[in-house]
Amino acid sequence: MHFFFTSSVRMCLAQLHRVITAPHVKCQGIHIYMRQTHRWLLFHLSKRKYVTQCQNLHQKTKPKQEPLEPAGHEECTPQEVKSVTAMHTVPPPEPSECQDTTGQPHASTISTPSPASTEERGWKEMKLDVSNLPGVLARLSKIRLSALVVITASAGYAMAPVPFDLTCFLLASVGTGLASCAANSINQFFEVPFDSNMNRTKSRPLVRGQISPLLAVSFAAACAIPGISLLTVAVNPLTGALGAFNIFLYTCCYTPMKRMSIANTWVGAVVGAIPPIMGWTAATGSLDVGALLLGAILYSWQFPHFNALSWNLREDYSRGGYRMMSVINPQMCRRVALRHCLALIGLSTLAPVLDVTTWTFPVISLPINLYISYLGYRFYRDADRSSSRKLFFCSLWHLPMLLLLMFTCKKSYPKISKDDSGTGLSPEALKLV
Repeated sequence: MHFFFTSSVRMCLAQLHRVITAPHVKCQGIHIYMRQTHRWLLFHLSKRKYVTQCQNLHQKTKPKQEPLEPAGHEECTPQEVKSVTAMHTVPPPEPSECQDTTGQPHASTISTPSPASTEERGWKEMKLDVSNLPGVLARLSKIRLSALVVITASAGYAMAPVPFDLTCFLLASVGTGLASCAANSINQFFEVPFDSNMNRTKSRPLVRGQISPLLAVSFAAACAIPGISLLTVAVNPLTGALGAFNIFLYTCCYTPMKRMSIANTWVGAVVGAIPPIMGWTAATGSLDVGALLLGAILYSWQFPHFNALSWNLREDYSRGGYRMMSVINPQMCRRVALRHCLALIGLSTLAPVLDVTTWTFPVISLPINLYISYLGYRFYRDADRSSSRKLFFCSLWHLPMLLLLMFTCKKSYPKISKDDSGTGLSPEALKLV
């Protein structure tokens, strides 16, 4: 019976829901009064649930606060007035020793800035310590980079298929070193505003003011003019022309291109490839295939060397405004480094083909070439600081080792000399010709 009654109630409520929720009916629920609790129950038809409403439920309004009077219009109570009138006036201070009768301070008490503090705040005259001049000029000319340039030029001279001439070798080395010092000094002169923004170069002499720009340019001219003259007159004009062209290429092409295009890396690689060619031409006086092979090896070696170096200096190059490959296109930076690591294997194999070395050279140089190629692959794959650092430090010893192996496997040529009768060349030389 109870179940039947409950079902009937549910059916009635469902029917009422269909009628009331019709479009023409605005009622949203049914109010049911409960005598036991003296409350109204609202059956919400759309949500199908009961909501309890109390008859004695009223909204309590928050009493409105009276506006505060402005501070300037406050009325003082009599007690406050009495306290104000009871206040005593403070007598004016008596003139002290530092003031005269008019109340003005004496002239002796006015603090004047000392001459020392004025000099500290003003411009200082640049003073050069003569005892520090050799070290300053060495940093200005990037002496370690210039030494590497001389080593590569010496390797080119040693690989030339001619008898070794010590005098010509020393003159060519000195001239190449002077040309390199001049190019590096001019490079630092042009890049002072940009080097000051980089942690790597902010301690250079021109940035720190250890040397004046005029002295830096004078030093560059004092290196360039004797260096090129020495190469042209004492060695041969071809080597002097290559030295002058390399200074122009480094200072007028590579230096401004560093802030214009990532192609500066390829131009800089050409600059680094010219010194071994200069060494070869200093010995032979001609531009042969062997000289171009040495230049190609130096050209390819510079990409894993410099790309690995610039990878960890990307923030510095960005602050300096340099458009390096590691900053503009990091993926290309890693790809080019790996490509030229593999190119070193091919160039080493090409040396005996061009009759520069024996076939022993590509065999004994294969382990170090494979190792730098492996590090280049790690750098390409991982693209992190650790892999780039390993590739960079490997390139530091890879080049001297490769040039040393190349020199030990140099193809021997018979000495060209006159025979005992003095009528002509020796039989070995005639066979070579």
